[in-house]
Amino acid sequence: MPNSRSAKRALRKSDVRRLRNRSTRSELRNVIKNARLAIAGDDSQATVQALQKATKEIDQAASKGIIHKNAAARTKSRLAKSANQAAAK
Repeated sequence: MPNSRSAKRALRKSDVRRLRNRSTRSELRNVIKNARLAIAGDDSQATVQALQKATKEIDQAASKGIIHKNAAARTKSRLAKSANQAAAK
């Protein structure tokens, strides 16, 4: 438990941030999962839309500091690579 007033305030702030980051991270995971499902499917238009949405969400999460910028770049790269491989088949 925090002892000083500033530590109590910091604890409250970290709780609020944790909950906000948790919901954003969960949404991010769902978007990435939907993009992977679209890539595995046959519809190329749905794949493009899902990839665009995932890219946008990943970039926003990286800009907010929810995920590291290199992790964001790696995830986007892997999604694009798998989409290109699926399109080539």
